[in-house]
Amino acid sequence: MIGSLLFILVGCISYVGIAFARRVGLRRDLVAIPNERSLHSTPVPHGGGVVIALCCILAYPLISYYAVNTFSWGYFTGACLIAFVSYIDDVRHLSFSVRLAAQSLAATLLIADLDTWHGITMLGGLQTGWWAYLFTFLWIVWMVNAYNFMDGIDGLAGLQSVIAGLGWFGLGYMLHMPALYLFGSVIAASSLGFLVQNWPPAKIFMGDVGSAFLGYTFAALPLLARHMASAAWDLLPIAAVLFVWFFLFDSIFTRARRLLRGDNVLVAHREHLFQRLVSSGLSHRTVTLLYGTLSVLLSASVLLSVAYRSEIGLAMFPVVFVLTGVLIGLCLARGVLFRRVA
Repeated sequence: MIGSLLFILVGCISYVGIAFARRVGLRRDLVAIPNERSLHSTPVPHGGGVVIALCCILAYPLISYYAVNTFSWGYFTGACLIAFVSYIDDVRHLSFSVRLAAQSLAATLLIADLDTWHGITMLGGLQTGWWAYLFTFLWIVWMVNAYNFMDGIDGLAGLQSVIAGLGWFGLGYMLHMPALYLFGSVIAASSLGFLVQNWPPAKIFMGDVGSAFLGYTFAALPLLARHMASAAWDLLPIAAVLFVWFFLFDSIFTRARRLLRGDNVLVAHREHLFQRLVSSGLSHRTVTLLYGTLSVLLSASVLLSVAYRSEIGLAMFPVVFVLTGVLIGLCLARGVLFRRVA
């Protein structure tokens, strides 16, 4: 009951806050101007993700108070840092080195407080050892940037956040972890309030403040969840990957392809799979619904696996393979999987 009430309350607050942020953006000329890399043709207010970040950052201590001994100073401080620096970047355009330094500090704070992905026993006993520090650091920084990379068309990042938030809500509920399912509810509800106004054609964009914050939060959630209750640790890292799998796959596939081709991976481009599909003639709405449908199916498979097997087993691999194959197959059918995009 409290999760449903919280979802409705935060969703309403987010919707009103996003509408206010849009008016402020228009009044102060804080708009995204189309350029050669853009997939939109008219100026649109940006930075609406600040409302998502504020909803989550303000709700997190209250949820931690409700579920005793679940507060993480590392996550809270890092999330505030990411949101603040990213908001400044939205307004004043900071250099990549400044943003990377902030992301690295936020990752270090999280690791200092909540430790690492160590001793993961999936796949028959993978032990990460001291490599866990490097792996966890790279996971956090990559997720911050991957989510930012994937926030490129109307509705995509917002819909993924709603789905992943609901995934964590469902997982927390099944594992009897109230702090996890309440925080998942806040993420999903605040993202839904944004998504309604970002749905194609978008009235407002998320901006780095939203995408970077969400990437950091989804990277932190398996560590936060272990901090809340350690009994289900083996499930958490795998769920963290699968709830945002298509964002991870698209970003990694695109970076790998550009590296192999000798391109500068730090230069902005329009070569992500979702961008290629839009460039091939599909609408923002169609591509967003494609990614959303695939993510819903995969997230539902994760929750069903936990519900009926109390684990996320090897049976998930065929599901991931098939659903990823659908995305690759569509890109092949549209002739955009490997073709260089102008």
